[in-house]
Amino acid sequence: MVALLEDEVVRLRNKTGANRLGFALLLKFFEVEARFPENAGEVPAPAVAYVAQQVKVPAEEWAAYAWQGRAITRHRTEIRTAFGFRAGTEEDQERLAEWLAAELCPVELSRERLMAALVARCRNDHMEPPVPAKVQRLVGRAVTDFEAQFCPQQGGSDLVRDALAAGGPGCRERWRG
Repeated sequence: MVALLEDEVVRLRNKTGANRLGFALLLKFFEVEARFPENAGEVPAPAVAYVAQQVKVPAEEWAAYAWQGRAITRHRTEIRTAFGFRAGTEEDQERLAEWLAAELCPVELSRERLMAALVARCRNDHMEPPVPAKVQRLVGRAVTDFEAQFCPQQGGSDLVRDALAAGGPGCRERWRG
């Protein structure tokens, strides 16, 4: 985590206690990750202590921050706006899965790299990415869709990966073709 900047401190002026610390931690987490933490445990304790010291709120207040309700909804909206981002929609997720299947699955077999590409695309589009578990599901769906289009007569979701790993000529030529 990095130090709070002057314009970020100004955003804290009407917040106190757990809300002040929670907002500051969400802000700095979003700055680094371009997403919000899923829970309090995702923010490292040293980062909590460092930011708590800056905002002059005891680090223990982080445990009292409400992860549901109007305050966190307002905080997330304010932070997205500050960074020029918007919340992702179901339609966005559909488009991302289609993009992966059409553009990246033909050239990338690593699910980790596909997940990283999806998150990078969201950042580039100034859209908050889905939570990591949803990113993983979207990549899985995109791979399955690609494989179904790639070798529809063969079936089997592991066909492409197995054929390419074994150097099998059948699908490899069609994949490159």
